Amino acid sequence: MKKLAFVLAGTAALSLAACSGNNQDQVSNAEMNQPAADLNQLSNEAAMDAANSEAAALGTQQEQLENEAPADDNTTNPTDAEEQNVSGM
Repeated sequence: MKKLAFVLAGTAALSLAACSGNNQDQVSNAEMNQPAADLNQLSNEAAMDAANSEAAALGTQQEQLENEAPADDNTTNPTDAEEQNVSGM
């Protein structure tokens, strides 16, 4: 059992020794392969997309409201005198 523990400890030590994180070439290559993102430009584009989408939705809603046929319930607009009467209640 002690031999197995020594073998496992030795294997672990060799594995850790082989994994030294001192390889600057790999780090530099990984950094070079990342795209440089201009966060201000990306956030401005996202904000403009959201604003344009909202404006389009509101325009569509306005068109739908304008195109709705008024209900035919035989109502008429009140006269000025009728409006004054209501406001006095």
